[in-house]
Amino acid sequence: MPGWFKKAWYGLASFLSFSSALLIIVALAVPHWLSGKILCQTGVDLVNATDPELVKFIGDIYYGLFQGCKVRQCGLGGRRSQFTIFPHLVKELNTGLHVTILLLLFLALALALVSMGFAVLNMVQVPYRAVNGPGGICLWNVLAGGVVALAIASFVAAVRFHHLTERVANFQEKLFQFVVVEERYEESFWICVASASAHAANLVVVAISQIPLPEIKTKIEEATVTAEDILY
Repeated sequence: MPGWFKKAWYGLASFLSFSSALLIIVALAVPHWLSGKILCQTGVDLVNATDPELVKFIGDIYYGLFQGCKVRQCGLGGRRSQFTIFPHLVKELNTGLHVTILLLLFLALALALVSMGFAVLNMVQVPYRAVNGPGGICLWNVLAGGVVALAIASFVAAVRFHHLTERVANFQEKLFQFVVVEERYEESFWICVASASAHAANLVVVAISQIPLPEIKTKIEEATVTAEDILY
């Protein structure tokens, strides 16, 4: 059985892995990966709007990996509409990249649960195989954190290089053309960053758990025998 010191740190490691899995689920469920401002370029061109009038043509948009919402402002008031990524909108995006992001996050979820299982195993017993010990915990955390980081990088690439927001904003628009004027990453994106950070923190936790504690030695007093004791 591992000592109380290692049990405490392995317990913290399992909690961090479980928290990472929960964070990934929340990031998948909440449609707030990115938000922005979209300009109705068609409306601006029709009325030849000047800078002070551009505010009337700037709407809002936010979306996640499965759904989103946009508010069109084309000079006649805001019109709110909801949309889903699957099954039609995904065809207008980089389908392979979007599906890859989802697969990476589901894989990261599974790896986080495996790393939690390894931490729990080390908390209740000392594994016979070294691969199931602290080295195994570190391996699964490196894999899980790396996969989450790869998913985050893929999403950033989709936004920056494949104009993801512009494609989403112009989906099923036949009369109006929208231009993205502002983008910012929202809570679901940063939740994924926190998930990857949790696995990085786990590596530190496992390293601390391997620090040997100083042994507490009890001093035994040696009995001194004198000549008087022998006489008695």
